[in-house]
Amino acid sequence: MNFITTKLGILGGGQLGRMFIQSAMSYGTPIHILDPNPNCPSANLCDSFIEGSFNDYDAVYNFGKNMDVLTIEIENVNTEALAQLEKEGVKVFPQSHIIELIKDKGIQKQFYRDNNIPTADFELCNSLEEVKQKAIFPIVQKMRKGGYDGKGVQILKSESDLEKGFEVPSLLERMIDFDKEISVIVARNENGEIRSYPTCEQEFNPEANLVEFLFSPAKISSETEKKAQEIAQTIIKKLEMVGLLAVEFFVLKDGSVIVNEMAPRTHNSGHHTIECNHTSQFEQHYRSVMNFPLGSTEIVQPGVMINLLGDKNHTGTPVYKGINGVMKQEGVYVHLYGKTETKPFRKMGHITVVNPELDKAIKNAREVAKEVKIVS
Repeated sequence: MNFITTKLGILGGGQLGRMFIQSAMSYGTPIHILDPNPNCPSANLCDSFIEGSFNDYDAVYNFGKNMDVLTIEIENVNTEALAQLEKEGVKVFPQSHIIELIKDKGIQKQFYRDNNIPTADFELCNSLEEVKQKAIFPIVQKMRKGGYDGKGVQILKSESDLEKGFEVPSLLERMIDFDKEISVIVARNENGEIRSYPTCEQEFNPEANLVEFLFSPAKISSETEKKAQEIAQTIIKKLEMVGLLAVEFFVLKDGSVIVNEMAPRTHNSGHHTIECNHTSQFEQHYRSVMNFPLGSTEIVQPGVMINLLGDKNHTGTPVYKGINGVMKQEGVYVHLYGKTETKPFRKMGHITVVNPELDKAIKNAREVAKEVKIVS
């Protein structure tokens, strides 16, 4: 493909699209965005912006028919329109049938089972009454569609918790006694070239059920690293997927790994790659969907990513307290997403802290996190 003349469209203009554009700018490829919010983070960076829903068939089809390549920053898109665009010659990456598989957690889990990929035991349910019949407490209920950033997941410790359950098609997963959560991001282009990033480790905010800190590289054994890498690459090969795939794992007490879930796009667990790896996940996504050679994923320096979440007591125009102070520190990189409104636990930006020694980066990151508050 030609760097300059290829028209590349993205369904979704959030922070992932924004950082994708920032990487693609280096190559001069025109980037076009479809998003329902005219003030989304990508709106003022793209070559053209179309206001419309990425769930609406006509909006997606009419946007996509003018593109050479179409990709996503969110799974919840109209796959019927994408399938039609594929028939008409538009290159859609990841492919429409893969998005359809992954955005339904029930179908996604069945894929793991059918392909002997280790994952938690599960049951599919269509109603809360069915959950009540099948649940062996404690258990995790997940909405099959529409969940993101910790939303759509509920831990049911006993029958009394059923009042918090979801009255929608869902899946039940056995509670896993795991040691930590890790993630592998892997990319594949049309030529079949595959590159994956060293495994990273997540630490969650227990109140928001969102990643608060991410450590790269993960503190795991070489055997655990090898197994996670093998599984991630096996999945993208079996799917024959083109694009970027984030595979999230639970590490069990014995060091073995099981897949939690996956996302067919750039991911929160890869933001550190902008400073920590030779090629960022955003440039790698660009390279993969354009069928260019994939970049080196080797670590340049260890680092920690801090999610900047809106204060739980504030909604309104964001005020970033403490940013000036942390900007003065060596090895601290601030990324604000340009969102015009903060909400409780909304992702407003991230900070990456790097250091030749991971433990020092972790210590510095925890201090930085204490200094920054997002209020209104």
